[in-house]
Amino acid sequence: MKRILIIGIGAGDPDHLTLQGVKAIAAAQVFFVLDKGAAKHDLVDLRQRMIEEHGRQPYRIVEAEDPERDRTTPAYTGAVEDWRSRRAAVCERLIAEELSDGQTGAFLVWGDPGLYDSTLAIVEEILAAGRVAFEYAVVPGITSVSALTATHRASLTRVGRPVQITTGRRLAAEGPPADDVLVMLDAHCSFGGLGADWHIYWGAYLGTPDEIRVEGPVPEVADEIRRLRAEARERKGWIMDTYLLRRL
Repeated sequence: MKRILIIGIGAGDPDHLTLQGVKAIAAAQVFFVLDKGAAKHDLVDLRQRMIEEHGRQPYRIVEAEDPERDRTTPAYTGAVEDWRSRRAAVCERLIAEELSDGQTGAFLVWGDPGLYDSTLAIVEEILAAGRVAFEYAVVPGITSVSALTATHRASLTRVGRPVQITTGRRLAAEGPPADDVLVMLDAHCSFGGLGADWHIYWGAYLGTPDEIRVEGPVPEVADEIRRLRAEARERKGWIMDTYLLRRL
């Protein structure tokens, strides 16, 4: 039986890799890497550095082009489902053609595979299709959420209060769903209209040399975050950011 390891590698700092993750990398013979293009090639470079440092020879790195998602259509859910299915087709081919029976393959996933990532759903889609058989295991990783609260020296939770995880798209449409809200990847800075009773802990490229962080009452720091975000995206060609909103 083929075996797949889905390994969380942290938010960007090579030291985020856990001892369990190190052992999992050492156990794999084939590493599957989806390349998102020249602008994001430093994401591939970090994976390769981890494999070179912790992989056990002989191993192979197999790269494939990550399908593009349609970002022009207003039908967001349909676009994501279409992209995920095309990505599943690529991963299925890699597992079928590049991994022999008895071998272990690995996908190195940013953060933790269970938070805001499609790899688990893709693997289940491949298995449901029934064209290729394998077993798989998941190795947890340090998330951008943990990296965010650590760099700001802030607690994610408050006594007796829930924390809601949402997206920038839903925040813009519905407003904050709780007094403590963790927002993933907000391209439009949807927090901008909130009042002085809201505090924000914002960070981008967390755990990397390019890390940026801003903290303060939303009306006082919103413009600074917009400026820093736009400048960073222009400079690097991509940005990953996360923030915690807290009603005081």
